[in-house]
Amino acid sequence: MSIKALAYVHLTKVAKARQKSPYSLLSPFMHQVGPFVVSRWVSQPSLVHELCRFLTLSPPDFISATLAQSLPHLVATRNTKVLEKVAQQLHTLPSTLILQSTHGVLAHVFLSLEPSETQRGLAFLVRILQDAAPDDEKAHVTVDLIVKSCLIPLLGELVIALGNQGDQNLHQAAKALREVEAILHSPIGGPVSQSDTSDIPSFLRPYLLGIIQHMNDTLGDVHGKKPVDIKRQVIRSIGVLVEVLGQSISSVSPQVMATMQSMVCISELTNVTLEAWDHFIRSLSLPDVRPNVGTTCAALVAAWPTLDEHGRRTAKQIFEYIIVDHGNEIGDALDDVVDIGSIEELRVVSNRLAEIRQQWSNPVKLTKMMDRIASDSLTVALHSLLELKQFMKSESVWFEELTSGDTFDPQIGKLVDLLFMTAARDFEGSDNLRMLVFECVGFLGAVDFDKFDLPASDSGVIVIHNFNDENESMQFALHLIKDVLIGAFRSTSDAKYQSHLAFAIQELLKFCGFTPDLLSNKAGAISIKVRNRWSTLPRHILDTISPLLESRFHLNVRPLDPVQHPIYPTQSTYREWLQLWITYLIGQATGPTAPTVFNVFRSAVRNKDVEVASHLLSHVVLNVAIGGSDEERLKIQQEMVSVLRDQVSPSVGSHPDKRMLCAQTIFRLMDHFSKWIRVTRQEQREGRKSRVSALHAETFERTVRVDSILTGIDEDLMARAAFECGAYARALMTFERQVQLRLAQKKSETSLQPFYERLHEIYAHLDEPDGMEGISHRVITPSLEHQIRQHESMGRWTSAQSCWEVRLQQSPDNPDSHLGLLRCLRNLGHYDTLRTHITGVLKRYPSWGPRLAEFQAEGAWMVQDWGGVENIVQSFASDAPELVMARVLLSIRAQDSRAIVSTLSAARARLGASIVAGGRSSYRRCYNAVLGLHMIHELEMICVDTDNDDLQKGNTGQLSPAVSRSLSKRLERTLPTFRTREPILSMRRVAFGLHANRDAPLVEEIGLTWLAIAKVARKAGHRQTSYSAILQARQNNAPFAFIQSCRLIKDSGEPLRALQELEHALQASDWIPRDDAIDLTDDDGKEKIFKAKALLLRAQWMQEADRFTANEVLQSFHDAVKTAPRHSAHFHMGHYHDMRSQWFGDRPSVMNCYINTIHSYSAALRHGNKYVYQTVPRLLTLWLDMGESDDVLNSLQEGSELKYPAIYERLNKEITDAIRNIPAYKWFTAFPQIVSRVGHRNPETFNQLASLITRVLSAFPKQCLWMFMAVVMSQNPERKARGRNILNGLKSHPETRTKLVSRLADECTMVTGELLALCDFPVANAEKPLSMEKVAPNLKRFSSADLIIPLQESLTVNLPSLSTLGELHSSFFSEAPTFKSFVDEVEIMRSLQKPRKITICGSDGQRYMFLGKPKDDLRKDARLMDFNSIINKLLKKNSDSRKRHLHIRTYGVITLNEECGFIQWVPNTIPLRPVLIKLYDQRGIMIWNAQISNSCNQIKDMTDANAANAFQTKILPHFPPLFHNWFLETFPEPSAWLASRLAYGRTAAVMSMVGFILGLGDRHCENILLDTNSGDVVHVDFSCLFEKGKTLETPERVPFRLTQNLVDGLGVTGVEGVFRIACEVTMQLLRDNRDSLMSVLDAFIHDPLVEWEDERKRLVTEASSINGVKPSVDLQSLARNALKPIDKKLKGLRSTIVRNPNEKTDKEFSTSNMVEALIREATSMANLVNCSPDCAQPD
Repeated sequence: MSIKALAYVHLTKVAKARQKSPYSLLSPFMHQVGPFVVSRWVSQPSLVHELCRFLTLSPPDFISATLAQSLPHLVATRNTKVLEKVAQQLHTLPSTLILQSTHGVLAHVFLSLEPSETQRGLAFLVRILQDAAPDDEKAHVTVDLIVKSCLIPLLGELVIALGNQGDQNLHQAAKALREVEAILHSPIGGPVSQSDTSDIPSFLRPYLLGIIQHMNDTLGDVHGKKPVDIKRQVIRSIGVLVEVLGQSISSVSPQVMATMQSMVCISELTNVTLEAWDHFIRSLSLPDVRPNVGTTCAALVAAWPTLDEHGRRTAKQIFEYIIVDHGNEIGDALDDVVDIGSIEELRVVSNRLAEIRQQWSNPVKLTKMMDRIASDSLTVALHSLLELKQFMKSESVWFEELTSGDTFDPQIGKLVDLLFMTAARDFEGSDNLRMLVFECVGFLGAVDFDKFDLPASDSGVIVIHNFNDENESMQFALHLIKDVLIGAFRSTSDAKYQSHLAFAIQELLKFCGFTPDLLSNKAGAISIKVRNRWSTLPRHILDTISPLLESRFHLNVRPLDPVQHPIYPTQSTYREWLQLWITYLIGQATGPTAPTVFNVFRSAVRNKDVEVASHLLSHVVLNVAIGGSDEERLKIQQEMVSVLRDQVSPSVGSHPDKRMLCAQTIFRLMDHFSKWIRVTRQEQREGRKSRVSALHAETFERTVRVDSILTGIDEDLMARAAFECGAYARALMTFERQVQLRLAQKKSETSLQPFYERLHEIYAHLDEPDGMEGISHRVITPSLEHQIRQHESMGRWTSAQSCWEVRLQQSPDNPDSHLGLLRCLRNLGHYDTLRTHITGVLKRYPSWGPRLAEFQAEGAWMVQDWGGVENIVQSFASDAPELVMARVLLSIRAQDSRAIVSTLSAARARLGASIVAGGRSSYRRCYNAVLGLHMIHELEMICVDTDNDDLQKGNTGQLSPAVSRSLSKRLERTLPTFRTREPILSMRRVAFGLHANRDAPLVEEIGLTWLAIAKVARKAGHRQTSYSAILQARQNNAPFAFIQSCRLIKDSGEPLRALQELEHALQASDWIPRDDAIDLTDDDGKEKIFKAKALLLRAQWMQEADRFTANEVLQSFHDAVKTAPRHSAHFHMGHYHDMRSQWFGDRPSVMNCYINTIHSYSAALRHGNKYVYQTVPRLLTLWLDMGESDDVLNSLQEGSELKYPAIYERLNKEITDAIRNIPAYKWFTAFPQIVSRVGHRNPETFNQLASLITRVLSAFPKQCLWMFMAVVMSQNPERKARGRNILNGLKSHPETRTKLVSRLADECTMVTGELLALCDFPVANAEKPLSMEKVAPNLKRFSSADLIIPLQESLTVNLPSLSTLGELHSSFFSEAPTFKSFVDEVEIMRSLQKPRKITICGSDGQRYMFLGKPKDDLRKDARLMDFNSIINKLLKKNSDSRKRHLHIRTYGVITLNEECGFIQWVPNTIPLRPVLIKLYDQRGIMIWNAQISNSCNQIKDMTDANAANAFQTKILPHFPPLFHNWFLETFPEPSAWLASRLAYGRTAAVMSMVGFILGLGDRHCENILLDTNSGDVVHVDFSCLFEKGKTLETPERVPFRLTQNLVDGLGVTGVEGVFRIACEVTMQLLRDNRDSLMSVLDAFIHDPLVEWEDERKRLVTEASSINGVKPSVDLQSLARNALKPIDKKLKGLRSTIVRNPNEKTDKEFSTSNMVEALIREATSMANLVNCSPDCAQPD
């Protein structure tokens, strides 16, 4: 007893000393203590009681706690008495205890050291179970049956035993496995024969998934907490298992990788995990290593800082094996490896990786990084974002290039899309990922969203036939596997969740008919259909799912408790609501197939990762809605209504996040319903005639069921809920539908006013000021709130301020009125007034402090009142962006590095929250948040730079050049509005001011920032703000402040005073050059650039003033050019010379002006790209026209007394220099114009032209050859000969004959010739297609890796934003598709000329169609596409047009000669006419009947006024406008609906203006196409140009097509707002670029159309028949006459009636008046009734 007491006392002391309970003290050893004590319960009962007393446990509790360890020992030792006592104590039977832990008992028995002991233990086990079995079952209880009942966990335990250290333990575990194998392979009940030659790998292979899952359960403490030693053993056993199985382990790679990733993070298990990982990687074949490379390397890099020396050594071995030893074999899988350059110990590996990647350019590096960021692996994505962050920093200049110019590089759109998508990813551990995303977004900056396009997002999958179509059901199952499950399965480190996903994949594979036979060579075992289905899956998907073909996962489904409906009010979070609702709905799935598909997700959807549940919800709800009972449909509707009502009237305790996410889910569900209804109805309408009526009836019934759910929801509730949760597009669509309904019911305008006000408010939230403007025209009496919204949306903050002041007078006690006024003052930059107002308000209403805190804080820091900022921050714990920013500024001011880091992180998290909530496509909506991140990054930049500046440069008080340049570039790439740029500049000024308190104030930077604020305020029309900023700039000694001051004076309407002020300032600075002065300033200095700007401004203003002589103006331009030869100065000087040419009457003076213009334009082109489209066409026109003028041609003849040769020599010298020095891509912008002059009459000029053509051809042969082939194949002998000579010279030139150019020329010539032959091939039967093999066998066999397909986008040049790139610029899309093959079938179209439709298979896997048109001069179409392309470039350059995305849809036109050519087939388009006919057919409206025919016949004989009245009263009522329905049906998703309608309105407006300018006619409903993907208007068939429509049998009287249906498609606003403003912007831009556009059309003069040749012959015939003399009619004169109306329109001139209809005169119209006149003419009933021979057009 004394020894027991002593032991008890010592154990108690040890427990107390370690601050543990007795049980905690012994628990690590319980697997040894338990069996020892329990086995002696009968022989030494006191031992159990003493131990229980020490542990403070009752004997039953102790027995239960140690049963898993003691029971196997009792069975192995056959201790019947103790076993029975244990069972008695636990109130059960021994057999029940054994059955509950059979696998543990068997594992212990098999691992006994002596074979005889094992056999006796098994016999004992069988006997106990037989004794408990019924008599008739006793014989069936055998060892093999017991083993099979728990085989997977048994094998798991035996494999874990492989991890016991020591050869003896390993041998014993292997022996146990062989014994189990022998038992399974022996006859039932027969003797067990064990062989030493058994193949353990082959035996274990079918059970690997289950074994790994059992091991993961052990590591995850699923069956009770396990000691660290046991877990180490489990991980070691994985390593041993890998060695045993070898390459077979690849079948469970995802599971092993998940285990490794989760275990390597646990410090006690890190080293053993790394060792197992090393074994795993080395055991795989190299092809099987590839999918795991990225995840492995990223996980090791992430763990590296925490690894000890042993761990780092092991990790280094893994890196070396993958990258150094086998990098070449692993190949492009190394692209997935994250950057390891920062780890010194991996220098050798890093160098090897760099060597492999040495050919990567920056675009390739960025693409690879983005691919890794999109990885399903969180670790890979995280470290790739870190890599991107460093890459953006090290390659900042390159990123500046990507985000400069009128259009950003496409990579920017992809990067923004990826960053926002990554921020929206929702899974465990995503917080760190998001913080890196926010940093990268801040580094990239608030890039102008009008300058790049985001990639189109996937519209999702719709199951049309409700799982009744086998093929569709299979495709849906494959979609779930590929796009939903595999990513989650491979990326998760949660073993339990992975098993749920594995079960889902396993069952879906069975559903698709996939079996293990697919992996074998058993021919005929699998149907061809199943094999084809299997072969469609990508390789990486097959690698993952192949092991699951043999898996045996099973799911124990617990019945769902009764659910209360609606579910939404009963759940506190979005996740709980979503999971419970979808779990309930899965149980209600209907049909023979849908339950099979959905039931496999019962467990997966209950995980904390809701992505799978979110994806499935729409499909499950739709299935229940279609096939469920009326009660279930009512429950769905009630659920949706419950969520929507909570948006409008929030319930108590309903969290805003829950409300928002649930509402967004409901709206996505509605979109899914709408898409399904649309697709189903479309299929029903287009269904095959063989379908029986019963099937149509069933489909109709289904659509009615689904539609009833949507129509049963109150539209007003839906609209208000959409408005409240920020789904403004849906709110707009719903409210507009209500307005359309009321308009159809002829409701009064007064009754519609509340709807118009709400639409106006919605447009304000959508940031669509054009829409607001349109709605404003509908509002009879605008309210004050309406006016405020209008002013604020247009940036008219002074006007908005006045409105808010009126509102304050009406309701001074309303805090919202004060907030509105403060918002105006902030946007105007009136911070002193803002602070004064806040002080006054708080004296009267101190309780308003929290609501005013953000304005108070911003006002305080803007005026450098840091004491006030600190008081505000301490007084309010708000996380408003302004207060978060204030904390950052205070930490920077305090120079507290830790506080700076923490406040920056907090600010990023707060500002980025809206990005996370907004989702992938929310860049425009979240732009304010991006702007905040932009400013946060700049604060950090300035802070770091000035600190480094203080340390390194001794307080010079200046930013480093790199940071100064970066800040300048960052501002340029933002949205060019005052609202965007003023906060950025103000924040910079504040940041500079924080350092002004130190020894080296950044005074100059502060002053320059004030100047920048003055500039943006002036451009926005905020003159008072600009003036105040100029005063502040001068106060801070900002140089060049006078420039902004003078500009402000001029903008205020005092141009002469502005010029005087500028003159005085230049004189005071001694900046006006003198002939005797020598400029010694630095050529690259900032002062010289500003000096040149000021002098150029002076010259321009002198020109505008019209008070100075030409010599004085010219001298001023010379001064600007001489000071700093910049492209702007040269361009404006050249433009002035061009203008002067019109003042002279003598030819030499005119030619001198032209040569000076050419000289200046050439210089402008050498120095920059800004004016390429203004200078190149005009330069070419001047040069080529001068060389071909009769004066020059005559002066070059021998004996001529004219003095032009000297001038002509000057011209030749200028052109020679220009051709040599101007980069080829700039000449390419006008290549069609250049080619059109091949027939030039001046031999010397032609030689220069030929050299220019040769240079451009050699630089860009892939693009230029297609444009040049029309010359080579011309029917004009001279043009053809010259073209062939140029081409032959190009091929034989020493620099090109051995290169790609010669081969491309031959290929292009051959293809062009074959296409010509195909066009000319006689066709007898248009209904029968031609065979390419028979008609053009050379084409059928043609394939080229270099010759590009002549698509419009492939032939469009991209200008660099920096002129310094020169010839190194990549001018064209690098991945332009080339010819792979031609499709054999050539379709013959049913029209007079029988056009031929061919299909080309591109190298990118896409198919491209072209229409060959014989006997059709496509040069007109081609030049119009060139013209439209130039307009598109100009639209992109203009900020007003760019932000509206104004553009013309263009397509490729390849002219083969004067009579044949091919036009690129425009995909995804449909003519307007069939769209309207279908809409009328759906409503039973006939397009033509006897009544309409009679009305039309009567109208033809009426006067205009009577015809218009009859048309309006008799024809139009028969055709109510329906076109708006096409947008609702084609784009049911609200955002797509809004985007498509805006695109329709704007593209229609642009082409209306361009068509008017060009005199484009014949705009019937077959020539106007609609893009079914975007809503764009696409015009085709431009044969009726140059006012030809006015000469038709029924002359056209409308300037463009704008009928009632086309107006109806614009929505409630009609022609107002979107359409009118787009027209005005386009018209102004066309007029501003008159010279450039007329120069582009110059090609028509020098390469006249065939139809003009016919016109010439007609005129000659008519004249000779009258006079008897055959006159000379010049083709070029005909062309010039055709272009004269265009020039007149571009000048704004229109013929107007002066006194009587016969007297007309040209009058100049302003842009807005011109547009108004055109719209009136286009919508005039008198004009519309005469727009076609049959007045009853359905549009």
